[in-house]
Amino acid sequence: MKFTPAPLAGAFVVDIDANEDERGLFARTWCEQEFAAQGLDSRLRQASFSRNRRRGTVRGMHLQLPPSREAKLVRCVRGRILDVIVDLRPDSATFGQHFGVELSAQNARALYIPPLMAHGFQTLEDDSDVAYQMTDLYAPGLGYGLRWDDPALGIDWPIREDVTILARDRDCPDFDPAAYRRVLQSAAT
Repeated sequence: MKFTPAPLAGAFVVDIDANEDERGLFARTWCEQEFAAQGLDSRLRQASFSRNRRRGTVRGMHLQLPPSREAKLVRCVRGRILDVIVDLRPDSATFGQHFGVELSAQNARALYIPPLMAHGFQTLEDDSDVAYQMTDLYAPGLGYGLRWDDPALGIDWPIREDVTILARDRDCPDFDPAAYRRVLQSAAT
């Protein structure tokens, strides 16, 4: 696997190192030792899958608050998505900044997302399937979200019209750094 650092420290675009022959290709998509060698949490505690029927579907922007230490490895296994993360680590030099990368079945890329980064994606094709691996168990009480199209975040979503999104994601608040820091402090106590 090839780990390319993203502009947000601790996040990586992970490309496969494929062995190809007349049958097709074979590649490793996870290796505890290779992830640990990058200094990444290599414990996998949960895996999830989402099927997205319509182009323009948005899921996110979500994260788990402390005490969760949930990191994610996200891969599109059918179709194409724009995968986006927002750095919400209060002491980070890139706090409040975002990064997006196209993940597809064709490019076989994954995005490694460290704890305290909000994550979301938009499908760029009908019938896009996304596989997630997480380093911590999902805890509904620790969930936090940002509005996907908050102008302050400046995410350039390719599809703005006819978007499919749940009301709970659509109605998340705009990003308010002071309010977010209060939520973090409250979660720590």
